[in-house]
Amino acid sequence: MATPKVKLNVGFDGVAVIEIHNPPVNALAPEVLLGLKVSFDEAHRRSDVKAIVVTGTNGKFSGGFDISAIVAVQEQGNMDSMVRPSVPLFVETIEGGSKPVVAAVEGLALGGGLELALSCHARIAAPKAQLGLPELQLGIIPGFGGTQRLPRLVGLQKAIEMILMSKPITSEAGLKAGLVDQIVPSNALLATAKAWALDIASGRKPWLKTLERNDRIESLGEARAIFKFARAQAVQTAPNLTHPLRCLDAMEYGVTHGGYAGNLKEEEVFLELVLADTAKSLTHIFFAQRQTTKVPGVTDRGLKPRPIRKVAVIGGGLMGSGIVTALITAKIQVVLKEVNEQFLQQGLDRVKANFQGRLKKGRLTQDQVDKILSLLKGTLSYDDFADVDLVIEAVIESIPLKQQIFQDLERVCNPACILSSNTSTIDLNVVGAKTRSQDRIIGAHFFSPAHVMPLLEVVRTDRTSPQAILDLITLGKTIKKTPVVVGNCTGFAVNRVFFPYTMAACLLVDLGVDLYRIDRVIKAFGMPMGPFRLADLVGMQVGQAVGTQFVTAFPERAYKAALIPLLVEAKRFGEKSGKGFYLYDSKRRQRPDPAIKEFVEQAGKYNNIKPGGKPVTLSDKDIVEMIFFTVVNEACRVLDESIVVRASDLDIATVMSMGFPPYRGGLVFWADLIGAKYIADRLTTWSQAYGGFFKPCNYLLERSARGIKLGAPKQASSMAKL
Repeated sequence: MATPKVKLNVGFDGVAVIEIHNPPVNALAPEVLLGLKVSFDEAHRRSDVKAIVVTGTNGKFSGGFDISAIVAVQEQGNMDSMVRPSVPLFVETIEGGSKPVVAAVEGLALGGGLELALSCHARIAAPKAQLGLPELQLGIIPGFGGTQRLPRLVGLQKAIEMILMSKPITSEAGLKAGLVDQIVPSNALLATAKAWALDIASGRKPWLKTLERNDRIESLGEARAIFKFARAQAVQTAPNLTHPLRCLDAMEYGVTHGGYAGNLKEEEVFLELVLADTAKSLTHIFFAQRQTTKVPGVTDRGLKPRPIRKVAVIGGGLMGSGIVTALITAKIQVVLKEVNEQFLQQGLDRVKANFQGRLKKGRLTQDQVDKILSLLKGTLSYDDFADVDLVIEAVIESIPLKQQIFQDLERVCNPACILSSNTSTIDLNVVGAKTRSQDRIIGAHFFSPAHVMPLLEVVRTDRTSPQAILDLITLGKTIKKTPVVVGNCTGFAVNRVFFPYTMAACLLVDLGVDLYRIDRVIKAFGMPMGPFRLADLVGMQVGQAVGTQFVTAFPERAYKAALIPLLVEAKRFGEKSGKGFYLYDSKRRQRPDPAIKEFVEQAGKYNNIKPGGKPVTLSDKDIVEMIFFTVVNEACRVLDESIVVRASDLDIATVMSMGFPPYRGGLVFWADLIGAKYIADRLTTWSQAYGGFFKPCNYLLERSARGIKLGAPKQASSMAKL
């Protein structure tokens, strides 16, 4: 990696051009900020400099502050090494310096990069540059004056929208909003910025210090109403998060006390938030997502991904049609195979229906939809499979059927074609047992709806070739999924880890806890919905079938509840049938059903685990822990068996599939924030009271005893599974 540099060049026109060079996005690493301070100080001192222009190399202004510097501070646990350039560099040296500064913005100016531009006296931009302050996505707030200067250029409402929603705008929108002073072609950017800077120096253009401006700020009464509404929206949208509210505090302080005082308040809040669990969690997720495609033994071998231009999908059900939708959206040709004309037409219709929402919202035109759909061909035979690069089997979970399909695929597909299954639970070695092509058999496990959910589990067996794995990783990125490579076992990574989730919830119901309360508590924790609402959404029959597979695979630690089988017997199949744990109206809105009480009472008699026959009393915290600590326990087994490459992959997988709240850092990271010892002790207590379902595994007990984080890497010698 190149050493970050800041260059200062003074032209014959008297303009000093300060250029940031820190590929790939000119991040403001601590050494870059130091270089900027040195360069600006020199430019202000030099008598041959009349004005200053700051810009970035390689078509990018700056992608913002270097996030790895924040992680370093978080790991140290103190702020001693945290750079604080807001006042000395941005306020005193740039905005308050003796010479005017103009920002020449191209490509992007995000986070600290935009704050650098905001501290200048004017901003000249190239077309379609991205401008934004996305810091809240990392659990922090802008820390270089963004909460103070942006409202003074675009007004409070627009600034709050951009900051709280981490919503970037184009330079064209910035010009309209008042953020950008002029847009010029890239080849005229530097010359225009220099001319503008000289015009300020000579008095032909106004010398505007953004922090001192108030002309775009609403009246105090109107501002307070805006902040009140924004706070209510923030609480409603993200009730578990405090940093959006703290951001609004800093912004409002600047309105009521002035820009400089607001700048100091912003820095105070920023430093306070950096060490909070939310920021630690979200920065962890940021880097973890970028790690998933780094797979030892696959991506470090110098292999090149083969192009996947044409894919065959077998099965046009909800999952298959979603997979097709994701593929053709990415401009990949697809052949969809079904067993008869009726099923084929239904599959094709499902694909078309998947585009209707985007069509109605204006995100796609009819012409664009027609062009995308032209990439899809339906078929009833394997005749169209001869030239496909990849097959994705997405039929029902039947071992004989899948084995027959893979025998057929081996016969009709070219020898280089990758043969994949979307199975969610069946061992891939069993699926391909009757073939001689185990090196190109792999799992492509999408999550429903496949065209919406961002995760792709790339499931490898001990015989899958590195080339096939690399090709599927590359396809995942092409169709805008986050691929996570996992090992081959029952349930793979996500479903395996979450198999105790609904079981634990049913156990709590058998202990006398109200199931609707459980759903409310788990949703309040941050999940998209509770386990019983999720069971209704997935479908009771699917839940029963998957649960049976896990009971068979892991009988020693499964809880066999009677509640779901009783509902299936009563034909309460969930949302699709209008009733399950909840009742559903024609618009699929749910409401509790008093009749569920009879099923709960009947199921409770099956295991009869209430102490003394009386319901237990549990706090909301107890409910969260009794459900999620069992999930953490299974995650520990997955880590111990090296089903995933690294613990952070499991964090990403749980966030992007089950909706585990990202602001908690993913399942394993969250568990480490709580502590292995606490989790092991709680599980031990419950296992003594309620049996082996809660028994902590050896990995958890060992890490607890040794004080090692659950997510810490295993010794290299123990990574044999991968």
